[in-house]
Amino acid sequence: MSQEIVPPTSVGITENKVTLEQWRALLAVIDAGGYAKAAELLNKSQSAVSYAISQLETALGVKVFQLQGRKAVASPAGELLYRRAKQLLEQAERLEKSAGCLSIHVEPLVKIAADIIIPPARVLQCLAIFAKDFPDTRVEVFESVLSGTEDALLQRQVDLAIGGRVPMGFMGEKLVTVVMRGVSSADHPLQLLGRSINDEDMRQHRQIIVRDSGQYRRRTEGWQEADQRWTVSHIKTSLDAIRLGLGYAWLPDAYTHEDIEAGRLKYLPVEVGSVREVTTYLTFADRDFAGPATRRLAEILKEHLPKMCGYSS
Repeated sequence: MSQEIVPPTSVGITENKVTLEQWRALLAVIDAGGYAKAAELLNKSQSAVSYAISQLETALGVKVFQLQGRKAVASPAGELLYRRAKQLLEQAERLEKSAGCLSIHVEPLVKIAADIIIPPARVLQCLAIFAKDFPDTRVEVFESVLSGTEDALLQRQVDLAIGGRVPMGFMGEKLVTVVMRGVSSADHPLQLLGRSINDEDMRQHRQIIVRDSGQYRRRTEGWQEADQRWTVSHIKTSLDAIRLGLGYAWLPDAYTHEDIEAGRLKYLPVEVGSVREVTTYLTFADRDFAGPATRRLAEILKEHLPKMCGYSS
C-alpha cells in the first residue's frame, strides 16, 4: 500500500501571541498593585491597561489575576509569567540599546562603576587621559563598595566596572591586586601593648567598617569580630576616624601609605592575617556591543591604573 508523501511546509517566523506592550502592562499592574496606578505609570488609560491584560489572558489561555476581596492579585501563573516577562523586557531593552550603539560612531555617554578600594583620584587620572581622545563623550562614575559594583553590572547601569568580583555570566580581566593592611593611629592602645596582638585583643577595641553599597547582596569581607563596630560609607571616612584614634581598620595601602610614612598611622602588629590581598577586575557589561569610547577607556584603565596605584604617583 503506497503512502502519499506530503512535502514539508516552509518554515517562517511565527508571530508572537503577546506583544511587548501587553507584557509591560502585566508587569506594571503587579508592580503598582492595581490597574489605576499601573495606568498612571504607563501614561495610559485604565481601560487600555485592562484591555491589554484581557488580550494577554485570551492569547495565553490563562488567568493572570485572581480576586481577593475587591483586590486583583497575581495568580500563581501570573507570578511565573511576571518573572519571565521581566527577563524578556530586559533583554529587549538591551537589544535595542545594542542596536542603537551600532547606528552611531561614538557613544555620547560612558558609565563606569568603580569600587572605592581603588582610590577615585586614580580613576580620575585615567579619565583625564580619556578626555583628550573623546572630549565630547560624557562620563558618569558610580563609586561603589563590594556587591554594589556587581549590582551595577547586573542591572546594566554601567558600561564598565572595576570591582573585586565578576558576576556570573560576565568575563572580567585582572586589573590591580590591592594590598590591604590593618592600621590604627600611632597612639592607639593596640600599638602600646608591646607585643603581637591576636583576635581577642582586637575584639576589645572598636573596628571601623565600610558599608557594602549593594542593594541586594550585602557582603562582608575580612575579619569583623570586634564587639564594637562603627560602619561608614567611604574609605576616606574610615581613614579620618582612624586618624582621630576612634578605631582600627583594614585599608588599602594606597590610602594609608603617606600617613604610615609620616608616622601618623601604624600597621597593626597582628600575629596572623595582618595583610590581605584583593584582586580587582575590569568587566564589560556587554563587550560585543561596546562602542569605541568604552573600549578606549578600558584600554586606558588597563594600561595606566596598575602603575597609578603604586606609591610612585
